[in-house]
Amino acid sequence: MGPIPLQRDIVQRPGIVVAGQAEGGRPVARTSLPGIPQASAAARRFVRAALGDWTGRGLPSTGEFGDRLTDDALTVVSELVTNAVVHAGTTVELLLRLEDSAGPEPAALVLEITDHHPARSVRDGRAERPDPAEYGRGLQLVATLAESWGITYRTGLKTVWARLLGDDRYGMPDVQAADGATRGRGPHIGGTVTPAAGHAARDDAEWAGRGGPAFLAEASGLLAGQLDEDLVASTAGPLLVPRLADWCAIWLESEGGGPAALPRLAGVWHSDEARTALLRPALEKEPLRLPGSVGTGPVPMPWPGGATAGRADGTGAALAHRIISGGRTLGAVLVGREGTDHIPDEVAVLLADFVRRVGLAVGAARAYTRQARISRILQRGLLPSKVAEIPGVTSALVYEPGDDGVVGGDFYDLFPCPGGRWCFVLGDVQGSGPEAAVVTGLARPWLRLLSREGFRVGEVLDRLNRLLLDDAMEAAEAAALMVAAAGGQQLQDGGQMQDGSQSRFLSLLYGDLVPLPGGGVRCTVASAGHPLPLLLRPDGSVRPAAESQVLLGIVEDVAYGSQSFDLEPGDSLLCVTDGVTERRSGRLMFDDGDGLARVLAGCAGLPAAGIADRIKRAVHTFAERPPDDDLALLVIQVDEDRRTDVRGSSAGE
Repeated sequence: MGPIPLQRDIVQRPGIVVAGQAEGGRPVARTSLPGIPQASAAARRFVRAALGDWTGRGLPSTGEFGDRLTDDALTVVSELVTNAVVHAGTTVELLLRLEDSAGPEPAALVLEITDHHPARSVRDGRAERPDPAEYGRGLQLVATLAESWGITYRTGLKTVWARLLGDDRYGMPDVQAADGATRGRGPHIGGTVTPAAGHAARDDAEWAGRGGPAFLAEASGLLAGQLDEDLVASTAGPLLVPRLADWCAIWLESEGGGPAALPRLAGVWHSDEARTALLRPALEKEPLRLPGSVGTGPVPMPWPGGATAGRADGTGAALAHRIISGGRTLGAVLVGREGTDHIPDEVAVLLADFVRRVGLAVGAARAYTRQARISRILQRGLLPSKVAEIPGVTSALVYEPGDDGVVGGDFYDLFPCPGGRWCFVLGDVQGSGPEAAVVTGLARPWLRLLSREGFRVGEVLDRLNRLLLDDAMEAAEAAALMVAAAGGQQLQDGGQMQDGSQSRFLSLLYGDLVPLPGGGVRCTVASAGHPLPLLLRPDGSVRPAAESQVLLGIVEDVAYGSQSFDLEPGDSLLCVTDGVTERRSGRLMFDDGDGLARVLAGCAGLPAAGIADRIKRAVHTFAERPPDDDLALLVIQVDEDRRTDVRGSSAGE
């Protein structure tokens, strides 16, 4: 099969290579897309052009593919390419393959999206994200539309594939529209048939009665899975268009912006993608803000210019709904249907119910965003702004808090002390959130104070253990007084009584470094319930560099010991939290069978930053799902080409 004709802007885009051929008698089309936010739109145009080319060639399978499959394929490829760009940031390879029907099995379209994982992690800052409408909604939508889907990992490559069945999977023929054209029954969601674009092809009453409840249930799940208000909007738009409307627009109020702040246009969607660019400017001129007096019902709106540009029928019907959560207005949704003077009551009721779900999702996303923002601010306050630089020693740090929007329990520090010493800390507080933040807020300054007072490594842990136990006792006594004042009842979440006592366990790796006159460093380290540090020699040998001891904050009468050893030029010390060692893949953990030591042994000859990066990548690729626990690791490496005197100054060999 020859090359597939594409739109001019795709053909001329640098780095795009298009080829079509038959493999085993199955038509195949391929393209390569750059890892940029615009790749999603290019992928949609490629899929549309490929399917159009195959239909024009009269290929066997394409006769079973109607508008529904095209819409689903465009949605799935947009989702998968967006996710690949956002989460991998590499060049994306897109493959389409037609599979003919065989026996009772209908024809199918297979899409494969391959990236070169992992190039970067997902960014947290809103300003660093791609355009919200192109940020991606995860794989929930793909799972809804595809007959089957999966992920395949190969060395340096990750492929996500989805298999979409032809229109005959429902056993339903195409319908005859009022204009005489034959159209498919439309996109499929939640086991029901939903209306296609073009109101003449809709049977609104029948669909609202049979398909509406399943549509709303499925939409609720998709909307509730988004933790950002812009992602809620970018999920809601494609659900509305073309299922309930020919086009829609969503505005969101600025949180805390006051009555003078204008709502922003979060997204515009049109069943004819080319006309989105014509509709958006008309809607941007007059931001939609509905007064509170209109309540939650639909509000008829004037037909905006650009909505039907280039069409003979000219106008249509438009309705607006307020987006509400907790009694507050969060924005508005405007929907339109072309070539009609009203939107049927059945659809209006369904729209109102859908917008209520959008309001709940936007409200939840804003609450999550506020919590995440507070957590990030608190996290920055609990962690050092920078770590100390040690003459003759190179350090590398990796810190990735768990992706749950709350303060993590891992913390670190590397700071100078009197007497030419440098102290390093890697800790892990039990749990997360405010309770973990309290312990971190106590432990890190206490450690700095005790270290600078000249206490030895074991003595620092002894005193920190005592401080944690004393603080826990005070907290328990305060909770007991609260229980007594409440009549002996227990405080439960939501304002009822609970005992309030909170165990404050802490695993800690603590040590100090003293430069040696002839080069190298004297290291003294102690581990309290923490993964043991590993010493890597230049020859690739690895051994634990400390002994296990009990967690801090549990046992009162305990004396912590320490181990001392010399780090020679070229030696590296790896310190990690259990987010590394206990990273899970099914029933396996990353450190099973000394897995961490094996990976570290393969890092011989790498600089400190290279070791840290290799360990991080090994942890990430150990399982398909991203890590759900905090991940922290510190590499301390003695430079091979420097000698350090006892005062901490350094000179060349």
